[in-house]
Amino acid sequence: MEQNPDPKQKTRLLERLKADMADLPPALSGAAKYIIDNPGDFGLDPIRVSAQKAGVSTNSLVRLASHLGFDGFEGLRGPFRASLTTEREGGLGLAWLDRLEQHEATERHGRIARNEVNIVARSLRLMTPERTAKICRTLTSARRCYITATRASYALAYYFHYVGRMALPGLDLVPRHMGTAVDEMMDIGPYDCLVAMTFAPYSAETLQALHFAQSRGAQLVLITDSEVITPGLTPDHLLQVADNALHPFGGYAGAMAVLDCLLTHLVDAGGDAAQDRIRQYEALREDTGAYWRGGKLPKLPK
Repeated sequence: MEQNPDPKQKTRLLERLKADMADLPPALSGAAKYIIDNPGDFGLDPIRVSAQKAGVSTNSLVRLASHLGFDGFEGLRGPFRASLTTEREGGLGLAWLDRLEQHEATERHGRIARNEVNIVARSLRLMTPERTAKICRTLTSARRCYITATRASYALAYYFHYVGRMALPGLDLVPRHMGTAVDEMMDIGPYDCLVAMTFAPYSAETLQALHFAQSRGAQLVLITDSEVITPGLTPDHLLQVADNALHPFGGYAGAMAVLDCLLTHLVDAGGDAAQDRIRQYEALREDTGAYWRGGKLPKLPK
């Protein structure tokens, strides 16, 4: 069965589950009923949580996925997960913004929201498929890929590293602690790459890391708000994003959208190995109680 679900695949799966329920073994029938009744939760939850909520074993969900023609649980969950972000919204247009801007009480909110939509749209438009494909090849072929940013944009770098390392174990966030990025890049060379994020006013430390990596022959991937940010710096790949927020600081909505798209491409490029690592991470988090699942609240130290 197709791995990249189309918008109607979820509907077809629900109809198939309804039609097959009567002929399924009890455990699979129970799992099918849960999915039919809770498609949104099923799209969000990992396999162990879905199994617990459905009152079946994780193996039952895997068997149900196989019955429907999928290689595993993630394949079955995929169409439901995708529908949470793809259903309806694209067809609604921007009339809701027009309505907000037509009333004095909501005009300012409407302008702010429209500006954010424009920031994201422009950033994604500048992220062409050709440019993205080249960046993915650089990241996936590098011996080691460093990621750096400072101050507010460090949050973007942290997120990209946190998720991306599941697809690419060679990702290395620098600085990790109290040093500088250059301190932790002493071994960088021609077979490595550096992903850097900086927005006006540009971080001197990030620029220092970029120039250092360039001097060592590493591939540079720069995510920023301008095609030229400093003399002598020639990144191999540039993702320019819009950041013209209406508050006094730069807006990161465009950069965040671009990073999320890039992460999706990297997970796709990672294939089965990336999916296996993601499942291992999820299993480890579940086994160590990383997520609160209701019931008693976590105990606080006295």
